[in-house]
Amino acid sequence: MEESLCSIEISRSANQFVARVQTELGGLREYRSRTFEEILEQLVIDLQEEFETG
Repeated sequence: MEESLCSIEISRSANQFVARVQTELGGLREYRSRTFEEILEQLVIDLQEEFETG
């Protein structure tokens, strides 16, 4: 059976990327960055910490 661990939505405006992440443990949160690579790095680090301790 499949279980959804998180929902991630990434959008881009003229000068920045915005990622919205929702998980059961961490709730809804938002990240902002000027580069796509930086926002992905922030997401990976945060989600790894959350799921390793959860």
